[in-house]
Amino acid sequence: MLTIGMLGGMSWESSAEYYRLANVLVRERLGGLHSAKVVLHSVDFAEIERLQAEGRWDDAGKALAEAAAQVQAGGADFLLICTNTMHKVFDQVQAAVDIPVIHLGDTTAQAIRQAGFTTVGLLGTGFTMDQAFYRERLESHGLKVLVPSAEDRATVHRIIYDELCLGIVREQSRRAYQDVIARFEGAEGVILGCTEIELLLSQADVPIPVFPTTRLHVEAAVERAIQANL
Repeated sequence: MLTIGMLGGMSWESSAEYYRLANVLVRERLGGLHSAKVVLHSVDFAEIERLQAEGRWDDAGKALAEAAAQVQAGGADFLLICTNTMHKVFDQVQAAVDIPVIHLGDTTAQAIRQAGFTTVGLLGTGFTMDQAFYRERLESHGLKVLVPSAEDRATVHRIIYDELCLGIVREQSRRAYQDVIARFEGAEGVILGCTEIELLLSQADVPIPVFPTTRLHVEAAVERAIQANL
């Protein structure tokens, strides 16, 4: 089994889910006492969030690149950036290591195409919804990506940073997200495009198919790790 590298801490609430899912999926596939081989580097999210807020993406990329190099040095065979937003600095991270970095947008887009859909709504941080880096990656797979209104984007972003990143899950916020999704026109499905959103929403909460990026990312990683020895 290959060793999965995880670049986490953004936030640790979702990184814990990455780690949990990797081990659950390996146990389901291999049985017994099997668990995932993982090297995890968890950054201090307060430092990264400050760089985000100040628009210092190059500095944030340098920080994650240094962390990625440490993950590789720890024995990882490939790497996951355990956050949608920080895929903005994907190229800097990939350039810092000699191992593959699995792009979360690619694993998500592949699942959407396999489901036979082409038009999807996107929920995520303001950075992910407002900026082009993530939508363009999805669109490169032939998808049409819808984003909420400016007011709805602000609501989605606030709930992520003020609640979900702090481990706070509120029914009121779940209803707010459901309302945002209901306002998507023409969406065949919706991307839960922030790793923390899966703490708030599941398929049972949404009338159209959801694409949970954390789970899809981890599923692709586990498949890669296990298939290497088959």
